[in-house]
Amino acid sequence: MSRKFDHLGDVETFITVVEKGSMTMAAIALATTPSVLSRAITRLEARLGVQLLRRTTRRLSLTEQGRLYLEQSRAAFALIEDAERAIQGPGDELRGSVRLSAPTTYAHHRLPALMQRFCAQHPQVRIELNITNRNVDLVAEGYDLAIRMGNLPDSGLVARKLEDAAMCLIAAPGYLARAGAPQGIADLGRHSCLPFVMPSTGRVSPWILREDGRDVDWVPHGGLQVSDDVLGVVTLAQNGLGICQTYDFIAQDLIGQGRAVEMLKQARGRSRPFSVIYAPHRRLSSASRALIDSLIESTSK
Repeated sequence: MSRKFDHLGDVETFITVVEKGSMTMAAIALATTPSVLSRAITRLEARLGVQLLRRTTRRLSLTEQGRLYLEQSRAAFALIEDAERAIQGPGDELRGSVRLSAPTTYAHHRLPALMQRFCAQHPQVRIELNITNRNVDLVAEGYDLAIRMGNLPDSGLVARKLEDAAMCLIAAPGYLARAGAPQGIADLGRHSCLPFVMPSTGRVSPWILREDGRDVDWVPHGGLQVSDDVLGVVTLAQNGLGICQTYDFIAQDLIGQGRAVEMLKQARGRSRPFSVIYAPHRRLSSASRALIDSLIESTSK
């Protein structure tokens, strides 16, 4: 009598191939060869009677059946992991891995401090951190969690707010020595402002300000603008090329080091939210749930 689930090794191979993005990278992770993994995927597809992956010489992509099978398979493995944790008892260390995607602003300037407590408490949890300004597809690309900025559209994803990050305007001391400091929002039009072009819309991101108790969305215009990586405007500003708007958690160190000066403090008071998101139909692993709780607890202090 054959075992009912003797194909679980092939299922784990399928999950790993999707998460790593290629047979080659998955083979490195599993200490085997791409040809072995390719045969495992073929076996699994034959068993199920459906195509899970579209394979070309350049890329892999999930079919609709493959996307559904990936979601359910990852949920099943998470259940097994939880069952093991339950019988091991609370005295054992939390183990597992979490795939997390975060934007450059948060990953470089906020996340390291937030992660310190979690990593110290759970040294056996492996975190695969992807740093990108692209909104990854959590399911198709195999991510457990992602950190997103802004008010999120109704995408069907679950969002847990981390914080409302305050914004400010900064420039280098050298720039202010040359151009002077603006005294009000109206003065900004006479300065070298550093716009950021949002990848999702191709439009310049407005600066969010306050004036006389009113919210003001002011669109900067300048001869030098940045796209893709919003940290570029900060780099340009601290090198004396103009004024930018950024988060307090980025500006604080620069101001403390004397590399930037905050201006128009009377126009501050607005913020942008950051949230951690995940797919609602995916059963989160114990490690993922613990990381969410740790991030929320850290940002609430």
